Amino acid sequence: MASFVPTSQDTIEDQRLYTQARLVEVECLDCLACVGVKKNSEHQTSVQWTAEAQAQCPDLVRRKAAANGERLVHARCPRLAASIEAAVADGRIQIGAEDGY
Repeated sequence: MASFVPTSQDTIEDQRLYTQARLVEVECLDCLACVGVKKNSEHQTSVQWTAEAQAQCPDLVRRKAAANGERLVHARCPRLAASIEAAVADGRIQIGAEDGY
């Protein structure tokens, strides 16, 4: 359930830009889970997981089962992280925010 539902067109557009602008699809080189990724700086990476990608990643599936229903905070798959770094290295992901996004 959403805690904030924007109604202003400007706010809706800001929300879209913040969550979706410049997302690049990256597939894990191991399990082929596909996520949306953007990097606003060298040290910051945003990853948008779909339910399908979460179900496909064996690392997240294993940790979710071990969490016994608790929320996985800052869940990160090391194989996906390596796939993202490879995408940065080959130029598929640009580093740096544009217009604040």
